[in-house]
Parts: sequence; C-alpha cells; structure tokens
Amino acid sequence: MSKASAEALAALAAEVHGCQRCPRLVEWRQGVAADPPRRYRGEDYWAKPAAGFGDPAARVAIVGLAPAAHGANRTGRMFTGDRSGDWLYAALHRAGYANQAESVHRGDGLRLHDAYVTAIVRCAPPANKPTIAERDNCLPYLERELELLERCRVVVALGSFGWDGFLRAARHLGAEVPRPKPRFAHGAEADLGRWRLLGCFHPSQQNTFTGKLTVPMIDAVFTRARELAG
Repeated sequence: MSKASAEALAALAAEVHGCQRCPRLVEWRQGVAADPPRRYRGEDYWAKPAAGFGDPAARVAIVGLAPAAHGANRTGRMFTGDRSGDWLYAALHRAGYANQAESVHRGDGLRLHDAYVTAIVRCAPPANKPTIAERDNCLPYLERELELLERCRVVVALGSFGWDGFLRAARHLGAEVPRPKPRFAHGAEADLGRWRLLGCFHPSQQNTFTGKLTVPMIDAVFTRARELAG
C-alpha cells in the first residue's frame, strides 16, 4: 500500500465527514443527536457521515448498509457502539482481523489488520431504509474507496442492500458483473474478476436474536474470505 493511497483514503474520509448531499439524512442524523434516548443523554454525538475504517492495505473489505442512529451516528466509527458492531468485530477478532473483540468508541484502541469496514450509505437513515437516490448519492464514495484499496480482493457484503450496492459500484468501476445478476444469499459467492464477493446475513439484532445468523455462520464466511484472499 503506497503512502499516497493511504493519504488519499484519509482525505476521502474528511470529504465524507463533511457531506451534505442528502437533506433528509442530514436532518435525521442531526435530529437523533439532538434528542437521544435516555441511555445516551449527555453524550456528544458524531452526527456526521461515517467514513470507512480499517487497514489501507486490506485484502478483505466488509460492506454494510448504513450507520445506525445510535451506533456510528453516535460514535463516529462504522459498526461501533451497537449490537451489530458487537457481532461483527467479535467475528473479525476470532478470524484474526481485529486486535480486540469490542468496538465501543473511536478511541478504544481497536485496530484492523488486512480488513476494511465500510458501507453503501454513510448517514444513518430513518428506519434503516435509505432511498434509491440516497444510495446513488453515496455510491461514489464506495467506488473511490475501492479504487484506493489496491490490495483488496474479497468483499463481504452484509445483507442484500450491501450486496446489490457493491455490484452496482463494481460495475461502475468496470467489473464484469455476471448476467443474470448474482443473487444474495448467506454464503453466496460471485466472481467479478478483481474481486470475489461473499454474502453474509447482516448481524442485525433481528437476525442474531432469531438465530437467522449464528456465530458458526458468520465465522464460516470470514474463514472463506481468508481462503480467497490468500
């Protein structure tokens, strides 16, 4: 990974943090910060878009849906401070990609090795449902991250929104997406030339509390990711 690429990722993160492209999302993220639930009262919310986080030399990228209202929108780091993040970073720790299993706040010492965590949409959306226009406003950020992650060879998509969004970004970057378009499923794989795409159920409470996603299931995905990354 060149120093120039690492610096370019940092510059891109600063650009993401200042984004105001989607008025509905700007209003929502700031409104949540102004009136948080009781358990977070008194905390200084990030209330800005969240940039990708991780190793600039990563061979594996993890793509989620969007920041959670009281997760990354509060803490300022992807998948940090919520139950989904608890699951994801614990899995990355077990797989050897993270130095610790917890992700609580930006200054907690978490470091990723050979992995980079990002999302399709960078602002917390109402009901976790961004619009198509909001997705398309945000996709160029993912495309630029992928261009700068020069060593990335495997992408783990968390949920169908991450899967479809990545396919769209990859097509914009010149990848040959198979037709018919590969369909999302847990454990699904798609060969896009430069990247191998893996599907994983999103580690949302809805999936983890009901047993739709289990520890062995998410661990199997990251074991496969390591195999494919080499």
